[in-house]
Amino acid sequence: MNKLMKLLSIMTLLVICIIPICNTIASKETPITPTTPTTPTTPTIQTTQKSLKERLENAVVLYIGSSQAMINNKETQVDSSNSNVKPFIKESRTLVPLRFITEGMGADVEWDATSSTVTVTLGNKELKLVIGNKTMLVGKEKVTLEVDPEITEGRTFLPLRSIAEALGKKVFYDRGLIVISDYEDIFDTAAEKTMIDEVISKVNNLPVVGTLEVLEELMKNTKANNYGLYNGVDIMFEAAVKQDESMKSKASADMAQSISDNSSATTQGDYSTTNVQVEGVDEADVVKTDGEYIYQVNNDRIVVAKAYPADEMQITGIVDFTDDNFTPQEMYLSGNFLIAIGSSYEKVDVKKREEPQVEERLYIKPYYNQKNTVKAIVCDISDKANIKQIREVEIEGRYVSSRMIGSVLYMVSNNYPNIYYALDSDMEIPTPFYRDSKISEDYIKIGYPQIRYFPDSVESNYMMVATFDTKKDEKANIHTYLGSGENIYVSNENLYVAVTNYKYDAVITNNKIISPQVDRRLITPIYKDNRETEVYKFSLDGSKMTYLNKGSVPGTILNQFSMDENDGYFRIATTTGDVWGTGENISGNNLYILDDTMNICGKIEDIAKGEQIYSVRFMGDRGYIVTFKTVDPLFVIDLKDPTKPEILGALKIPGYSDYLHPYDENHIIGFGKDTIETSSGGFYMGMKLALFDVSDVSNPIQKFSEVIGDRGTESELLRNHKALLFSKEKSLLAFPVTVAEVKGKGKSGLNEWGVPDYGEFSFQGAYVYNLDAKTGFTLKGKITHLSDEEYIKSGNYYYGSNKLVERILYIDDTLYTLSKGMYKANNINDLNEIGALEVPQK
Repeated sequence: MNKLMKLLSIMTLLVICIIPICNTIASKETPITPTTPTTPTTPTIQTTQKSLKERLENAVVLYIGSSQAMINNKETQVDSSNSNVKPFIKESRTLVPLRFITEGMGADVEWDATSSTVTVTLGNKELKLVIGNKTMLVGKEKVTLEVDPEITEGRTFLPLRSIAEALGKKVFYDRGLIVISDYEDIFDTAAEKTMIDEVISKVNNLPVVGTLEVLEELMKNTKANNYGLYNGVDIMFEAAVKQDESMKSKASADMAQSISDNSSATTQGDYSTTNVQVEGVDEADVVKTDGEYIYQVNNDRIVVAKAYPADEMQITGIVDFTDDNFTPQEMYLSGNFLIAIGSSYEKVDVKKREEPQVEERLYIKPYYNQKNTVKAIVCDISDKANIKQIREVEIEGRYVSSRMIGSVLYMVSNNYPNIYYALDSDMEIPTPFYRDSKISEDYIKIGYPQIRYFPDSVESNYMMVATFDTKKDEKANIHTYLGSGENIYVSNENLYVAVTNYKYDAVITNNKIISPQVDRRLITPIYKDNRETEVYKFSLDGSKMTYLNKGSVPGTILNQFSMDENDGYFRIATTTGDVWGTGENISGNNLYILDDTMNICGKIEDIAKGEQIYSVRFMGDRGYIVTFKTVDPLFVIDLKDPTKPEILGALKIPGYSDYLHPYDENHIIGFGKDTIETSSGGFYMGMKLALFDVSDVSNPIQKFSEVIGDRGTESELLRNHKALLFSKEKSLLAFPVTVAEVKGKGKSGLNEWGVPDYGEFSFQGAYVYNLDAKTGFTLKGKITHLSDEEYIKSGNYYYGSNKLVERILYIDDTLYTLSKGMYKANNINDLNEIGALEVPQK
């Protein structure tokens, strides 16, 4: 026993002797508090048994693109004298500031300016390297670095993993988060996202507004920066907006979504559900079913009907919001809860700043401003005859979009206060408000410390995101930013918000034509369209949301179909320039791939110059892009290597697709318009369905096609994918359509200006097809809610009514068509009518 004690004492003494006491070397860089030097060891217990604080003891934590950091659980700055010193990625490698990292680990750093040599000592480890040289000396062993050390912002940067591992440390990396510690796997990325996001939030915080004075200064800067835009390029700006509106009319920002690999009007049990973007991420719609009941947004009401069995259809309940200043737009179902989402409004007065020295009679009376809010109303539908509203959450602004994962709702709004009027009128700049009935029935004003902003992209408006679990009593999380959103993409892990950054650079293309006697200030310059799309990435974990990073790509997106996430990479397709432009302003189409820190790592640019994107489809390792001006090119793109996307093949045919939907891995369905070319240009005609065979990616073919009606035929499906019912298992394809047909001249009839004639209204309702990859499209039949008398009254133009078929769904072997005035049930096999239910109108 005595011998054992003596042996232990000797070993302890030896350990103490070989651990040096490290001192920070004086330098021009701000010294940091080092962690306690330790001899690297493998953890003796699993890290999952340790608390977050225990894991981060003696650890250095950073985030790509952030100047914030942590050392030994204490929050700090990477460089207190220079906020531009931050980790960055170069040539797919992460570079970190050497002195901060090594001193944070408790090492000594010496700099020899004569030889540009850095010496790092940690315990019995010693590293030497020369700036500009890829060879690093680790003890007596030479190690080749993956990238050269470099000096940026006056600081030495090295590849992270090389320096950390050479010093015996372990590196953990996840979505831009860097943790340097003694533990092999300090976090389990699959099981501990909540804890990881908590760490990210500590080292990657967006700055807060904080005070009214800071907000005013930020807004004044945005006003100054926007002055040239709003006063010098009015014509160009208007033209650009008109182009955007024409593109967005094909797929509204509130409705259109991109579709995942397995997307369809999916089934649970044997009934159809909403055609969603990503499996597991639900999207709101005007109609939902649980396999027994149908729920419908019907003007200012939610109508609930017992739909199954079909011969016993009846209305069981109606929730009327007429007196609530609330207009439902769409809804979700979650077990025994229905969540209606819509817009609400009220008039409120705007306060002027108090100025006691001014006489009361000189005050301008406060003006009234209509406050618009986006409201989510949670209803208990367990008793269909007695539906109860149990909770309301509302945020100021106009509805952008929403998603639901499990029972957690994510809701986004844009709020555009008249900030410049407030600045010019010496009024207090308004901040947005919210209300959560779980907390209070009163509106709660967002304080300045609760408003954050994106440093490189400050806007004079607010974006709000509300997240809450609809089945729990927890209060809603409200996130407020200076900014806005136009389109969103949501995966099971992340929320992406995309917004256009309008940039127009003045260029004078030919200086020779300008006479020296002419005042150049009187010349209207030509403006180059340099619009960009900025994308903000947020991590989702239940009702918690954590900001991760921001990316930017040239051009503008069409809609949510233009965005996708796959295996940690974000893919986005854009159009730059103007389809009717010339020279530098001519349009081009692009595909960009961004890594998990939202930096571009791969791209294809200038696809189909002179055209614009009409639809995009991402399916795993492939991407499909349809562009159009006079013909319809379908491009097949290989995305297996995110750093080297490649066009594999292209197909040019008449027409274009507004929406692409997967049939299987080798076939894709296109929904759009047929087209013809005339001496006056290209013109769209009737609605076109096409089945593309992409099994030979280098030679895609249009295997089958179908054209419905003539010029003037329209379908909501071309603007909103939720209008599609598709089941590959049932060989079923159905959608609502308004058909117009040219009579007398034939389908190719041109008028005196060489433009195709519009057809006359002939049908409104559901087109139901069988679809098979071997036989193509087979029309099973048509279902309409209009009577013969109503068709006669309509004449040549469809006048509209509450009998407009909006959605089609199925429960078992019954196909249901729904309008605001009627529900019809037909046998799914032969389309024979089983029953019809009139919906009472107000």
